[in-house]
Amino acid sequence: MIRVLIAEDQALLLGALAALLRLEQDMEVVGQARNGQDALALCGALKPDVVLTDIEMPVMTGLELAAALREQGSAVKVVIVTTFARSGYLRRAMAAGVRGYLLKDAPADTLAAAIRSVHAGGRAIAPELALESWSGGEDPLSERERQVLRLAGEGRSGADIARQLHLSEGTVRNYLSEAISKLNAGNRVEALRLARDAGWL
Repeated sequence: MIRVLIAEDQALLLGALAALLRLEQDMEVVGQARNGQDALALCGALKPDVVLTDIEMPVMTGLELAAALREQGSAVKVVIVTTFARSGYLRRAMAAGVRGYLLKDAPADTLAAAIRSVHAGGRAIAPELALESWSGGEDPLSERERQVLRLAGEGRSGADIARQLHLSEGTVRNYLSEAISKLNAGNRVEALRLARDAGWL
C-alpha cells in the first residue's frame, strides 16, 4: 500500500484529490495539509511514502517543502501538481529533489500512474513541462532573495519579514534591493511580477 500525504491550500481541490486517490486499490491517503509547514510536520508524524503537493501555498510553498524534506534526509518522495507550466518552477523542483511534476488538469489515471512510478524509484514529469523547461532563462535570484520577495508580495512589512526570517530590517532591505536590481525592475511590485511570470517565485 502506497501511503500518500496531500498538501493543497484550496479545500475543494484537497478533498477532490483525496477522493480520487482513495479509489485506487494500492493507495492510502494518510493525511492532508493546507500549507507546506503543516505537511512537513505531518511527514514526520505519519511517515508517508509520497507527498503530493501544490507549489503555491501560504506559510511554506511546495518547493520549500521539498527542499526541507531533502535537507532532513527524508525518504519521502515528492510529486508536485500545479497549474503553472513555468520552466523556472520545474528547474527549482528538480534541484529540490522532486520526483514528479504534473499539471492539475492531468487525467486521474495519469496522476495515479505518476505516484506509482515515483514510489517505485522513477520520475514522472509531464512532457509539456519538460519541453518548456529547456526554453526558459536561468533564475538569477538566491533562495533568500526569493523568500524575501515572496513575503513582500504577501503584503508583509520589512519588520514582519525580518522577524519571520530572523534577519535585521536592513538585511531585508538589501535582499529586496538585490532582487529588484537582478530582475531589472523599477520596484518590488514589478520585481514580484517578473519573478512570478518566469516561475522563479
